[in-house]
Amino acid sequence: MQIHELAVRDAYSVDLVPHGDARGRFTEWYRADVLGEALGFPLSLAQANHSISSRGVLRGVHFALVPPGQAKYVYCPTGRVLDVIVDVRVGSSTFGVHDAVVLDSEQPRAVYISEGIGHAFLALEDGSSVTYLVSSPYAPGREFGISPLDPALDLPWPADLELELSAKDEAAPTLEEAQAQGILPTMEQCTARYAELRRAAAQR
Repeated sequence: MQIHELAVRDAYSVDLVPHGDARGRFTEWYRADVLGEALGFPLSLAQANHSISSRGVLRGVHFALVPPGQAKYVYCPTGRVLDVIVDVRVGSSTFGVHDAVVLDSEQPRAVYISEGIGHAFLALEDGSSVTYLVSSPYAPGREFGISPLDPALDLPWPADLELELSAKDEAAPTLEEAQAQGILPTMEQCTARYAELRRAAAQR
């Protein structure tokens, strides 16, 4: 298992090592010790989510208010998705920057997204399955989104796919509109949250 920081600060891709033989394949898709060592604190698990999407289904860009925010560890056990991370933290040196990772069941990898960062994924195959561990439970009053089709973000959605969005994601504001509405987390809030998590880990 190897962890690499992405173009968005505090977001990482995790290269996984599959082990296979004539019987099939086995993959350690999450290791608390390895991830915790890279972050400086463990991922606190509050909820596990699982979605199955048809080709062209686009979910996101979603984020949660900080504190506490919602960190995510995302894995694709079946199918293929384009996972996109967007820095929506006002004041971040990478504000408005995005990065993308293909999560593929054939070459398994995962993505870790820290609290305050925006997340979306697009199913590239029918029946694409995504499982993700999150650090806080779903709280509708604290969860928001920005438009995945915001032209200023220019996210790398394939031109040959007809995208299918939920009504909520279709109506989501652009990044600029969300900033004007005051619904984006700030880098100051996120930095304080990350420091709090590291202090708590050091005291254990």
